[in-house]
Amino acid sequence: MYYVYIMTNKTKTVLYTGVTNDLIRRVYEHKNSLIKGSFTSKYKINQLVYYEATSDVYSAITREKQIKNLLREKKEDLINQFNSEWKDLYEEIIKD
Repeated sequence: MYYVYIMTNKTKTVLYTGVTNDLIRRVYEHKNSLIKGSFTSKYKINQLVYYEATSDVYSAITREKQIKNLLREKKEDLINQFNSEWKDLYEEIIKD
């Protein structure tokens, strides 16, 4: 499976969109700032607020690009439809 995801910081001021084949590992890396000097480390991006899955890597990459090109308002709409409370979904995905 491949995942397109959106993460944010504590104050919800910064949104980061990414793609991965291992959502749990990748979110863990963001939460623990394991990629030193990265955008997510610099802006303390550590809360998973949105994700979608697909079995096709090309679809995932295409979708990531689509989301990255959206205005912030449209990204917020996606998050609100999926996770209206903007709660961190990490604990939920590690239970699955």
